[in-house]
Amino acid sequence: MKLRVLGILSILSVLLVLIASNALLASASRELTQELQINRATALNRLAQVAFDAGTEGGDSTQLQAEMDRYSELYAEGVLVRLQQGTLRSGGLSEDRADVRNALARASLNLSDTTLAPLQPFGTGSEVISRSFGSASQVLGAAVLEVNQDAARQKLRERWLGVGLAAAALMAMLLIGASRVTRWVLRPVHRLNAAVAELETTGRSSRLPEEGPPELRALSRSFTAMAQSVSDSIEAQRQLIADTSHELRNPVGALRLRVDLLQLELKTAREKAAASAVETELERVEEILDGVLKLAAAEHRAFEDSAGTPGGAPSRRDRGPIDPVPVLQEEAERAGPAARRAGASIHFDRTSGQPALIACDAGDLAQMAGELLNNAVKYAGRARISVAVRNLGATVVIEVSDDGPGLSSEERASATQRFWRSPKHRDVRGNGLGMTIVEKLAAANGGRLLLREAHPHGLAAFLEFPRVPKSGPDATGQVAPHA
Repeated sequence: MKLRVLGILSILSVLLVLIASNALLASASRELTQELQINRATALNRLAQVAFDAGTEGGDSTQLQAEMDRYSELYAEGVLVRLQQGTLRSGGLSEDRADVRNALARASLNLSDTTLAPLQPFGTGSEVISRSFGSASQVLGAAVLEVNQDAARQKLRERWLGVGLAAAALMAMLLIGASRVTRWVLRPVHRLNAAVAELETTGRSSRLPEEGPPELRALSRSFTAMAQSVSDSIEAQRQLIADTSHELRNPVGALRLRVDLLQLELKTAREKAAASAVETELERVEEILDGVLKLAAAEHRAFEDSAGTPGGAPSRRDRGPIDPVPVLQEEAERAGPAARRAGASIHFDRTSGQPALIACDAGDLAQMAGELLNNAVKYAGRARISVAVRNLGATVVIEVSDDGPGLSSEERASATQRFWRSPKHRDVRGNGLGMTIVEKLAAANGGRLLLREAHPHGLAAFLEFPRVPKSGPDATGQVAPHA
């Protein structure tokens, strides 16, 4: 947008400078032409008057010739005067030139021609002006004057040079001014665009400075007020969900206690089966409440962390670099018994090389790895589950994959939505919040979650984090898929 606006202003500036320069140059040409024309017409009139005196009866042409010679010597211009008794010449001007013959012919018809064509800075040659002299009823002769325009052309070239330099300076000033005006107008627009993207990503936007034209300053104030209202509303909703989930745990716990006491009074198998079904539903409610609390905490952490830096970039300044390997090993060992009960196996693989350090909260990483491993154990069946850490240039990739049934591309696209569950897993206990929690925690720590198809079948979950630089030679690892 800046280039388009600046391009339009630049074109208008160039056109303005060209129009002004053309007007100045045309005026300079007319001025010098008129000055030269008046000067030479005056000299021609003087010579014509002397010629008239010399051409009358008893006149002497000696003075006329002397005047002509002095003029030619002074201005380096030729003069030709035709009298009834003969033709006088000076400065090498003669009738052999076609323009001189034409001038004499017009003068013989009592037609004077003292007009000069407008000067051109790079022309060559000279022009002639002429006039007749005599009485009202008789033409006694004609005077022709050669006009050397080289000096006037030199003056015109100097003026052209001055106008060109002034035009270049003016154009540079206009372009600089256009650039500053463009920045002044567009800076609030760019900041507003960035604030909109930040609000969309994080649900919060920093206060916009009031600058630029009055209309944009008013728009910045309105957007800041709107963004604050949206942020407060989102935070209130998130807090409401967290508070509600937390408060519901007390009555649910009390209800579980009452069910346990009720089971002690039940006698028949049918009554005990009904009580067991109630207990199963209570466990499901408790699981949902735990998931909602975890999700609310993850969203709050991501919201606060991303909103704390310009442009919604996650902040990791309060987290020291950690080696993810020990955390992943511990989570893999913790999930081992559940995997063995489900008939699955967990294998930890790490590419050899320099330790991969990431700026991530160790507790968050443990929760993300635990959720991914629990999902694999729960939904992959009797599968081989692999955990790997790979260095990929400036990125560290943590992979949790299995060779189970996996998910289709449409299902992978929906897997991070709240409470989404695959139709083929409806009979497996779960709340559909695991992948959502992992995605939010990854974003809170400056990373991202990617779901891909494993080969030859299964699901592969990738956690990508920026690698923390460390002295020494870089470690390289295998290439992991990217979005």
